[in-house]
Order: sequence, then C-alpha cells, then structure tokens
Amino acid sequence: MELLIFFVCLAASAAGGICGIGGGVIIKPVLDALGVLSVSAISFLSGLTVLSMSVISVFRQRKARLVELGTGSLLAAGAVAGGIAGNAAFQAVKAMAGSDRFTGVVQALVLALVTLLTLVYSAFLRDRLPSFRVQNPLACVGIGGIMGLLSAFLGIGGGPVNLAVLYFAFSMDTKKAAANSLYIIMFSQFSSFLTSCVQGTIPVFPWHYLLLMTAAGVLGGILGSRVNKRISAEATDKLFAGLLCGIVLICLYNAWRFA
Repeated sequence: MELLIFFVCLAASAAGGICGIGGGVIIKPVLDALGVLSVSAISFLSGLTVLSMSVISVFRQRKARLVELGTGSLLAAGAVAGGIAGNAAFQAVKAMAGSDRFTGVVQALVLALVTLLTLVYSAFLRDRLPSFRVQNPLACVGIGGIMGLLSAFLGIGGGPVNLAVLYFAFSMDTKKAAANSLYIIMFSQFSSFLTSCVQGTIPVFPWHYLLLMTAAGVLGGILGSRVNKRISAEATDKLFAGLLCGIVLICLYNAWRFA
C-alpha cells in the first residue's frame, strides 16, 4: 500500500508540474477511493505535497517570468487571506457535519464542479470570451483570495480554477498559467498550514505517509518541470483537458461512495 501511495503521488505531482494542476487534485480523490486515511488527514497531506511540489517547481523556473512583482504580491496576499479563510471553512464544515464522510462528499462535489466549469471554459469558451489584464489592486487581491480559499478548503491547491482565472484575467497560455498557479498556491498553502499549526487542528496520521508524500511531491515537481520544457503548448492543453475529465469522474465516484 505504501508503494502504491508513493507512485500515485509521484504521478500526480508530475502531472501538476506539467500542466499546473496541483498534484493533490489527483492525489486526494485517489486516496479517498482507496480509503487510506480520513478526509482531514488526506487534505493535510495532499496539501503539503502540493506545497512541496510548488516550491520545487517555482525554484526550477526561477529564470522564467512569473507574474509581475506588483501583481504577484497582491495575488499572494489575497491567497494568504483566502487560505486562512478556506482552512476555517473546512474545519467549520467538518465540525457541523460531525463526520469525515459528509465532509468528503462536500469536497468531492465542489472539486467536481469547479473542475467541470474549468473544462468547459478551457475547451469551448476560452477563445470566444475576451481575456484582459487585471490592473485594479483590489481585484487582484480578490482573485488571489478565491484561489487561496479553494486551495485550503479542498486541501489540494485548487489547480483547475486557478488556471481558469489566470487564463481569463491575465491572458496567459497553459504553460505560463501553470508556473504562476504554482507560485500562488505556494503562498496559499503555506498560510493554511501555518493556521493549522497555530489552531492545533493538524490531524493524527502515520508520519511515514508524510515522508512518502512529501518526497513524491518533490520528485514529481522536478519530473513535471522537465517534461513541461520539452512538450508544446498544444500538447500541454490536451493533457490538461484529459486530466480534468479524469478528475471529474474520480470526484463523482467519491461523492457517490461517501454518500
């Protein structure tokens, strides 16, 4: 089982490095389906994996032009605030439901919905709707806040919706959006984990899973970044669409299974 978890995390993190989908988007529903850990533990571990992958991927692309410093700082500030709010929302849903199963259903349905909307947008609407560059500081903070909130609530980085927002709001192609999505996720997840540490809400789980998933996230980020440099933007778009379809199906299966 440990080897299976490692390779699932490695493959998912590599996919995240290629097309900007946070590895946990795939990691979390797969581990849910395997029934490995509780929902809260999976959210924490997959989020940490995404954070590790984001750090290594951003570091490897340090020479690439990420979001301009001013815009990036505003997005990151919004993502930190959103990450704290998303973490609080997750804990509130968990406390209100009183069960990991119900929380898992909510997370799976939210993730399926945002992924489906992103798939529809990227496949059918991206070339028909005008893109624009956001200049308003409050708008940048708000966009970052939405990204951070989804990242922390889902425990997976919110990859699909992050990419959709960057496509639309900043006129970025998939490759540029991937790097910037990881850059924003890095800030959002870090703030979410810091909040968990301060609030004492880190779940109990076997620590060897932590080591396995973090190592897989780092290796996957390296592999994904290398592959990303070698494939065309068109190939990245096709891979992105295929992964989104798979994520929607996995999430719907999980929602049915938990329910």
